[in-house]
Amino acid sequence: MEIDNLLRFLSELKVNNNREWFAENKAWYDQVRTGFEQMCKELIAEIATFDEAIKHVEVKECVFRIYRDTRFSHDKTPYKTHFGVYIASAGGRKSQHAGYYLHLDPTGCFLSTGVWCPDTNVLKALRQSVYDNIDELNEIRNSPEFSQYFTGFFEEDKLKTVPRGFPKDFPEAELLKLKHYLVDHPLDETILHAPDFVTQVAHIAKCAYPFNRFLNYTVDELVHKEVSNR
Repeated sequence: MEIDNLLRFLSELKVNNNREWFAENKAWYDQVRTGFEQMCKELIAEIATFDEAIKHVEVKECVFRIYRDTRFSHDKTPYKTHFGVYIASAGGRKSQHAGYYLHLDPTGCFLSTGVWCPDTNVLKALRQSVYDNIDELNEIRNSPEFSQYFTGFFEEDKLKTVPRGFPKDFPEAELLKLKHYLVDHPLDETILHAPDFVTQVAHIAKCAYPFNRFLNYTVDELVHKEVSNR
């Protein structure tokens, strides 16, 4: 896939975000969309070599639509101006599991891993896991492989105080305030233009795999418990 061509399309779309322009350039969109989906297929295959849960994930489950839902939004532009794919087990983009999100955007590209916007019960369980297993999490966070790409958590929507039920003097109390257990790494021009782009992105994902495994142990336990209680 030619990433330059994809980003060029998105730049033009940002300036001409209307149905008339999109219809006139539908062939261009189909071309970049096909290339993106093929790249995602290759990325899934590479990630599956170290994360077995990804082995049976399909591209169609993971790639986000470019069409925006404008029903409840003040922004009525019909199209997103980025391409995104969330590679995760048990549902792809709709999964509650920790996964790998690739974002391609003319204003900035990145790879993020972890859990974004979990349901209340999942978030509560993840906070408990962080509290109970902080030594294990810190070992992952401080490892050379992880820390060379990821230096902090996504802090949007973060609570101002430690959530109820946890001691305020917990040494890593800031981690309990998080609403998302997510980290990201920007993809610079060197990576974007590399002939082995997919391999390089997969390598970054591999360095984050222990973090996802840590989170998914809790998510899997919760899913199993919910199934057992039905």
